[in-house]
Amino acid sequence: MSRAFRQLIICSIIIASTADGAENDSRRALVLLSDFGTSERFVASMKGVALSVGSDLQIHDLTHHIEPFNIWQASYILAGTIDYWPEGTVFVSVVDPGVGTDRRSVVAKTNTGHYVVTPDNGSLTLVADTQGIVEMRQIDETINRRPGSESSHTFHGRDVYAYTGARLAAAVIEFSDVGPLLEPTVVRLNYQQPKRLDNNAIVGNVTHIEMPFGNVVTNIPKSLVDSVGLSPADNSKVLVEIFRAGELVFQKEIPYVRSFGYVDEGQPLLYSDSLQAIGLAVNSGDFASQFGIKAGADWTIRIVKLAAQREIATRSRRPLQRDIPGTAR
Repeated sequence: MSRAFRQLIICSIIIASTADGAENDSRRALVLLSDFGTSERFVASMKGVALSVGSDLQIHDLTHHIEPFNIWQASYILAGTIDYWPEGTVFVSVVDPGVGTDRRSVVAKTNTGHYVVTPDNGSLTLVADTQGIVEMRQIDETINRRPGSESSHTFHGRDVYAYTGARLAAAVIEFSDVGPLLEPTVVRLNYQQPKRLDNNAIVGNVTHIEMPFGNVVTNIPKSLVDSVGLSPADNSKVLVEIFRAGELVFQKEIPYVRSFGYVDEGQPLLYSDSLQAIGLAVNSGDFASQFGIKAGADWTIRIVKLAAQREIATRSRRPLQRDIPGTAR
């Protein structure tokens, strides 16, 4: 074998290896989220469709245990997860009580370079607020729909979203091939943004119930609590009020402490969680179950320094929206 021929073979191998690597680099992880649970055929069907598009796709489950029809929870889980995945990851989010209706099916590209394939029904609310959406396209179902599924109207998670997400993740299509470009304005669930009301009070949203412990997660950052002069080092108590659609459902003086063990077992506490957001818990208990608290766009929390309790006692008994203009109902 001549030296020139050997060099030609080596060059061919290098080129082939480079091309194969480039092809693999173009593939993206596919992450699935739904309210389907795992006891039925639905999730397996979505994965089968995805693998039929690209047999070497990396498919991961975010969760399939979103509370049925709970669009808010899907939005929260998505927004809290996206940043930890590599740029280019494709998320398929299917919590779709309006399946088969005229709600839009979209792919959103975030400012962080991730993609979310989903019905535009509010599930992008917190993604838009957290990561930001730079571009959005409506799925063209004449191209990006599982072949032969045109007469199926109740399982778009399999026929439209998993199929389109897999095509995007496997680099069968580019983002520009998804469908028509839309304004990056999503259907929103209105909720209370965290803000300071005065020198003594702040409000925010009850964002999530953290399972299995029943801890209440809010969107109030620790820095906002700091701004009204509250510190767990002071062993101080605060007045905590929780409202649903403006109606008071919980009111109690609670200590603001560093962690669960700073109160007796069975006692409630206010604390700052690992993401530096304010939360509520019961030491060795379940705050949400014990006090009947849930989460969502219409759940609002107000935290007041105890020194200001007398001042707000009367207005606390009235619906929250009278005190806070623009509070989501």
